[in-house]
Amino acid sequence: MKTKHFCVIGLLFFFISYLFFANILPSFHEPIDFAHWFNLIGACLLLSFNYVFPKNKLNSFASILTTLGVIAHIGLCTIDFIMWSFEDNDNAKAELNYQIRNTPSLFYPFIVIGPSLLFMGLSMHALNFIKSYFILVLMVVLGSVAIGFSFFVLKDGIYMLLGCLIFVLGLGLLLYKKK
Repeated sequence: MKTKHFCVIGLLFFFISYLFFANILPSFHEPIDFAHWFNLIGACLLLSFNYVFPKNKLNSFASILTTLGVIAHIGLCTIDFIMWSFEDNDNAKAELNYQIRNTPSLFYPFIVIGPSLLFMGLSMHALNFIKSYFILVLMVVLGSVAIGFSFFVLKDGIYMLLGCLIFVLGLGLLLYKKK
């Protein structure tokens, strides 16, 4: 299997996780938390983008950000798995949420800043093609901004899904651009 195939599978898994987050797909919580498993596996497979785009200084920095973002996604999904394990115990979920929000060493790297690094890194990878594929690069950058804005400001899963769709399409099309 080629590296590009891992990229495509990662994009597909990542997008499917957003279908779950937006409640488009049924919320299967038994026997596992499918939404976060798809997100976790998708994010890990997105590391493959570090190896498919041109090698230069921008790519090196983008690879570092992408890797840090994947690590943060692993932490975020771990927190969400623990939250999921409480099932209907809203008090326990509230206590864990309170504890995480009041622990900066968890809150910022794994909730606020860290996961955003994945989108920043992949957007920087896309910037390598700004002169020849401006629209696709714009899709990746605006899609990543839309995901963050819809998550932190709007708190709306549908807008987050639309942002993810634009982001995934832009990256997927860049991946198979004509040379």
